[in-house]
Amino acid sequence: MKRAKYLTVVFVGTLVYVVMSLCFGQNSLKCYSQMEEQKRIVSKQKAEIQSINTELTLELSALKNDKAVIAAYARKMDYVSDGEQLVKITGLKPYQNALYDTGSVVRHVEPSYVSEKLCKMCGLCAAMLVLLLMFIYDFKKGNISFAHKKDFVAGVPVYNVPQA
Repeated sequence: MKRAKYLTVVFVGTLVYVVMSLCFGQNSLKCYSQMEEQKRIVSKQKAEIQSINTELTLELSALKNDKAVIAAYARKMDYVSDGEQLVKITGLKPYQNALYDTGSVVRHVEPSYVSEKLCKMCGLCAAMLVLLLMFIYDFKKGNISFAHKKDFVAGVPVYNVPQA
């Protein structure tokens, strides 16, 4: 029966350690969900940047190859071609360069977790607590006592002498 008590103590300590590591440790389910959320944010940001890249690539190829697009951009920057006349109108805002949205910065955030050392200490404390409770239970039941027993049989001392 003593082995079962000690095995129970070891089992409880190990169980507490495993549960804490699984729920709150460095490789826990909580950290996994935090990392999945970061992955989702980064994937969304990547899709936005790829969309911007596609638009800019199309615009670049149009500026390199399409004469009508080149002429339109030149007119926006107040250039005129041969044979055109320039008319200045006062009171209008001057041309401003288009600013392209390049996305926002996404920083890596470390997931929050309980250290492995703390998980082990909690498991050890739980094991010691169960051992203490079993010790107190045995003491109350009388299985353990601290009184000094003297072996007397009806007033005659009994000595522990080896039998020959």
